[in-house]
Amino acid sequence: MSNLDFLKKLIKIESISPNDNGCFDVIKQQFDGLNFSFEETNYKNISNLIISNGDSKEKTFCFLGHTDVVPPGPESEWTVPPFSGEIIGNKIYGRGTADMKGGVACFISALKEFLLEYKEPSFNIMVLLNSNEEGKLENGKVDRVINEMIDKDKFIDFCLIGEPSSSKKVGDVIRIGRRGSLSGNLKVYGIQGHVAYPKQALNPILGIGKTLEELKNMEWDRGNENFEPTSFQVSNIKSGTGAENVVPGVLEMAFNFRFSPESSPDGLKEMFETLLEKSDLKYDARWTLSALAFLTSKTEFIDIVKSSIKEINNIDTKIDNGGGTSDGRWVAPMGSEIVELGPLNKTIHQIDEHVDIEDLSTLKEIYKKISKFIPDAEWKIHAP
Repeated sequence: MSNLDFLKKLIKIESISPNDNGCFDVIKQQFDGLNFSFEETNYKNISNLIISNGDSKEKTFCFLGHTDVVPPGPESEWTVPPFSGEIIGNKIYGRGTADMKGGVACFISALKEFLLEYKEPSFNIMVLLNSNEEGKLENGKVDRVINEMIDKDKFIDFCLIGEPSSSKKVGDVIRIGRRGSLSGNLKVYGIQGHVAYPKQALNPILGIGKTLEELKNMEWDRGNENFEPTSFQVSNIKSGTGAENVVPGVLEMAFNFRFSPESSPDGLKEMFETLLEKSDLKYDARWTLSALAFLTSKTEFIDIVKSSIKEINNIDTKIDNGGGTSDGRWVAPMGSEIVELGPLNKTIHQIDEHVDIEDLSTLKEIYKKISKFIPDAEWKIHAP
């Protein structure tokens, strides 16, 4: 099966988080005739698939990915049905083409071609996939698998993640770290009343106005050479009864910090709540830590990826650690060298998500070249 046909089959599966919905079965078929084992684990509401050629070698190279996608949004606004995998011109359309079924298809296709030349690799190969990278934390993540590996003293040395890192050309941007994510839910309490009698009421919407401006302008940190400064965003505000003559008694606000390693979750909480205390607002804040910041500090695997991109696509690669979180945060505690490299990200999560067919071919060749370079690596990694 060609790489493109393989991707089409994956796109046609409506694997909205946290449901794999059959993608794993299609993927396992690609390994027919190869000496790989499969282990599927279920945790909370998700599934994980571990594909491996064993652990007899000293070092392990892992491709980490996910088969779930975000909802397509209004299907009537799509040029083609979002789960059709239709081709228009030189592009294939569908939810997940870029994020990240395209990366999954390219890596597995590249791996199959690599194994035709290297029938007995000098390193262990693992493909680790999960069905809830995009979804809610409470549904479960891939961390359960990683923690079980650590408990058994099994470690991933090089980890390649197929997230859509590229900007304008395949491989022009890779990520070697990610910012952390700290979310909060704030309730600000006032006194409900009639709008005509403001002295008998306390409006939490008006009360939080100045504080919101201060939160917007706050310098949480200055970042560093690898990360932009920590950012603060409000994602949702809800207040009021719906009646135009009632002062609301409570305001609810959802917000998020994307934080660099220069800040800590506890430090951000303290700064946030100190500012609220100054305002004399009566409030309650609840917090959810989704991810800690991480950074690959060793350079061997990074150099392998850069060299592969240069050889195949003849471009110099930029390192950018922006964007959202990724499953790399779960692997980082192993001491692994982690690199994210995938398709262009300009249409991810959008109506008419698509990738260029030639880009898929280029990405597959880069993945294959990375695999070929790995046997020559010095493997200077020492897992904790």
